[in-house]
Amino acid sequence: MTGVIRDVPYRAQWESPDLIADILAGTVRAGDDPLWSRSGARDPREYEFWSWRACGMACLKMALSHWTGRDRPLVVLAKEAMAHGAYVVREDSVQGLIYEPFTRYVAERFGLAARSRPELELDEITELVEGGALVMASVHASVRWPDSEPPVPPGTGGHLVLVVGHTGDEIVIHNPSGDRAHNQSFARIRRADFARFYGGRGVTLGPYRR
Repeated sequence: MTGVIRDVPYRAQWESPDLIADILAGTVRAGDDPLWSRSGARDPREYEFWSWRACGMACLKMALSHWTGRDRPLVVLAKEAMAHGAYVVREDSVQGLIYEPFTRYVAERFGLAARSRPELELDEITELVEGGALVMASVHASVRWPDSEPPVPPGTGGHLVLVVGHTGDEIVIHNPSGDRAHNQSFARIRRADFARFYGGRGVTLGPYRR
């Protein structure tokens, strides 16, 4: 495998990527992000609520920026997806991202080819990216530090990253919750390490509806 890396712009699930380490550590509240209004949220509280849950929307935002050249507000995308059933909000909790209604939303709203893949082998991810697709892959959030051990249970899944390429020996991702520059955009992770965090499922995205 020779590999390929797609020139996809990076977007985080917080508007200030340089604050992510502090937000995750709890030393800065997400609602204190000075760029919160760019998300399309009504106020910092709404921004804080969605920012912790918007990894999938950040992945979609990156894909849309790549194929359309337009940046769409993160919270606006989340609320549209919720209206299509991709999220179910109950008081202070959110169920989702729910793949099937999300793929319908993406196809109807943006005309993208989107497919829910409850079973998706790692080898197929690299084939899909070589073919021009992008893949929202379900991983454990600690994939940002691939030398660590994913906690069990569960050891895999729960967070979405966008696979933008591979080098043969490495998977190349944009991680919406990466806490340092090196693990945010075009982060290279050895295939064996990625496999330890990967949940074996995801969503494939393409530029045209099939």
